[in-house]
Amino acid sequence: MSKRILVIGKNGQLGMSFLKVISENTMKPKVGNWDFSYIARDELDLSNLKKIKEFFQRPIFSGIINCAAYTSVDKAESDIELADKINHLAVAQLAEVAKNQNIPLIHISTDYVFPGQQFKSYKETDKTDPQNIYGITKLKGEQSLISSGCTGAIIRTSWLYSEYGKNFVKTMLDLGKERDSISVVNDQVGSPTYAVNLANVILAMLNKNQSIKILNSQLNIYHFSDEGTCTWYDFAKAIFKISDMPCEVNPVETKDFPSQAKRPNYNVMNKSKIKQHLPDFVIPHWRDSLINCLSEIKNTKNL
Repeated sequence: MSKRILVIGKNGQLGMSFLKVISENTMKPKVGNWDFSYIARDELDLSNLKKIKEFFQRPIFSGIINCAAYTSVDKAESDIELADKINHLAVAQLAEVAKNQNIPLIHISTDYVFPGQQFKSYKETDKTDPQNIYGITKLKGEQSLISSGCTGAIIRTSWLYSEYGKNFVKTMLDLGKERDSISVVNDQVGSPTYAVNLANVILAMLNKNQSIKILNSQLNIYHFSDEGTCTWYDFAKAIFKISDMPCEVNPVETKDFPSQAKRPNYNVMNKSKIKQHLPDFVIPHWRDSLINCLSEIKNTKNL
């Protein structure tokens, strides 16, 4: 009998990457028979808590993967109520559903729960201290999961990008077509993460007997990103070099590039825990992942 897993956030970067990975059979299930169902915002609006409760009235799912979030970091500073509804209150509601129906919930969180002021990689147990509304609401979502007593996993990731939706890579490509030069901050360090890799690591969890037992018995926090670190300036330079675009990139400091939300200076995450949990999973370097993503974008435009 197949096990039905609901993926929330069908039209987002990670949701679309899940669809891609499953359709291409890049991670064929080896444990059990998984039946993935995908749902978009027009079918399940996470800003409407009443609708969430109504949607999950019948226990028809064996697990939930929440890929949806309010991710507009700057806009969240003035759109606090909506950001909190989606990143916190909706997550609390999903946690309640998972607890009551005795099913695991895999929830995607962010490196922005950390202050980003230390210069060593953050472990899952390090003290959180978000510096902006987005990070605060995401941390409150994590806390609601922990306090609910539900099982599953919280996976914190960073600098997510893909061939889908709006992200830094696609923004740079658009700007590179319009301008001869751009300025990008060179004092914020992190690890870019290709959404396809994040989708694959979640599927790897579902394809391992021991992982399934853990997901069904407790709630764990994991860190996942691609290997390697860079600044946004480094990332932009790589995008243009690989894409063979002549746009010049000028490094600037954060103080010279004001934004509504405060950004962390160093938010590299330690991935030892997930590597120990999935020793056979090879995490690609961010440059290799970027080459793959840019190739996908190019091939899609040429269709």
